[in-house]
Amino acid sequence: MTLLKTKNKVAAADGMPSPAALSITPAHVRVGDGYAATFVVCGYPAEVGPAWLDPLLSYPGRVDVAVHITPVAPQLAAPMLKRQRARLESSRRLDAESGRLGDPTTDAAAADAADLAERVARGAAKLFETGIYVTIHARDLDELATVTAGVKSAAASVLLDLQPATFRHQQGWISTLPVGVDPLRMRRVLDTTTLAAAFPLASADLPAPAPGVVAAPDGVLYGVNTTSNGVLLWNRWAQDNHNSVVLARSGAGKSYFVKLEVLRNLYQGTTVSVIDPEDEYTPLAEHVGGTVLQLGMPGVQVNPLDLPADDRPDTLTRRGLFLHTLIAVMLGATPPPAERAALDRAITATYSMAGINADPATWSRPAPLLRDLAATLSCDDDPAAVQLAARLAPWTVGNFASLFDGTTTATPGGHLVVWSLRHLPDELRTVGTLLALDAIWSRVDAPVSNTRRRRQLVVVDEAWLLMRDGEGARFLFRMSKAARKRLAGLCVITQDAADVLSTDLGLAVVSNAATQVLMRQSTQSIDAVTEAFGLTGGEARMLLAASRGEGLLVAGRSRIPFRSVGSAAEHRIAVTGISEVTA
Repeated sequence: MTLLKTKNKVAAADGMPSPAALSITPAHVRVGDGYAATFVVCGYPAEVGPAWLDPLLSYPGRVDVAVHITPVAPQLAAPMLKRQRARLESSRRLDAESGRLGDPTTDAAAADAADLAERVARGAAKLFETGIYVTIHARDLDELATVTAGVKSAAASVLLDLQPATFRHQQGWISTLPVGVDPLRMRRVLDTTTLAAAFPLASADLPAPAPGVVAAPDGVLYGVNTTSNGVLLWNRWAQDNHNSVVLARSGAGKSYFVKLEVLRNLYQGTTVSVIDPEDEYTPLAEHVGGTVLQLGMPGVQVNPLDLPADDRPDTLTRRGLFLHTLIAVMLGATPPPAERAALDRAITATYSMAGINADPATWSRPAPLLRDLAATLSCDDDPAAVQLAARLAPWTVGNFASLFDGTTTATPGGHLVVWSLRHLPDELRTVGTLLALDAIWSRVDAPVSNTRRRRQLVVVDEAWLLMRDGEGARFLFRMSKAARKRLAGLCVITQDAADVLSTDLGLAVVSNAATQVLMRQSTQSIDAVTEAFGLTGGEARMLLAASRGEGLLVAGRSRIPFRSVGSAAEHRIAVTGISEVTA
């Protein structure tokens, strides 16, 4: 063993920082407080695919990979290949003359050498002397042995043979420094195609935690990486915000994917609320013992004037502001200023007549109904109030009144609450979605101590029903902005990607989601999706041709193609198609 007290001369000559001491042994070197061992790629497979160095480059740990390339002059390449072909052909003829069976490896090598010689002669390929070295770093010898075994296993998966640079680990360590020198000089001749297939130097998988770092078990299985066949685990709760957006055309498998995510979040103790326009989540709720509220069924009513059960001093004011939003959605547009002023007066007067005022002690009294608010407007001397009461008539005494003509009949509770809108007429679905979101947000925003607060996931399926309305989109945007501080995440699902991305509020909701999942897109919307998410041409083509259940996870710089998978039991719960349910 040799101990060098001086700085490494090669590193110092190029201005690189050097360790205080370098201890050299036959099996490794000690660089400062850590250990390093260098391995040389000596064996290569007969054929390589794109990014064949990826298993080494993406290994979770401190692994330095250096590729030293020196072009071979054309006047030297042709004689070199000629000699190699002569040796291989000689071996084949000797086997034939001796009556031995031909070696398949030799036959394949001879054919490859002939093909390469022809391409070099035409100028279609060039030869390069290539040295590939791998230096593994660790904090102690046990970790070095563990990481070495993992790296060698990863290399063996693509038929790369790693051999240690015994007695030459110092030269190997220098070869993998960013100084452009190669003291090892253990080279192999590769052609242009093989060398180009080693690039780009990027991984198709998410970066794994470094050895010795135990990741929190909060991630859920999204599926299988369609590029590397690796498992895609994603933790939305570890991102900048907990929101997600799922964009896909009808029949692409978005509801199947989200139901699997909901089920796996329930496993981890997350409270989930779902707005379900088509009654698709009822089997899931029944399986896990959740609660299903079917708006539009006889006897199911929601009173929008109910006050949330909390002790905030501005609870009554917040309810009045929500009523402004609700009535704007009912009317399809924001009322004129005169009608808004009349509505504000009527809200205060209606609560006052029910004995509810700014005193929190009065908030437990029975809340008035929507028809009481309309009656207060009718009794106002302002013509704008009378006109507004007339515009609200379909919602108080007309065909739309069945949802609001009584006190609230169901109180949501439990670990999974599904608000089903299947039985609501189309004209009531936007209002039903807003009422469900308000009830969910009251639950999310309830003041509790940090020790009691649980993670909550809010799923809004077919969000375009609400986002097509200006006030509804603003409510959804405010919810997406404020959810993170309440340890909640908003999952927005929509199939009208082009319509959502064409509005400022829709684009803001999408941009405020740290987790974005794109599944199969239509040709009409792919341009808008490509521009909004900065997709490459290949990613856009992949989304156009994606099979059911396949998608692209977009999270920061990570772009991971995957296919959602579930067990047989999960599949029976999550499947939606009639033919698949029958099967």
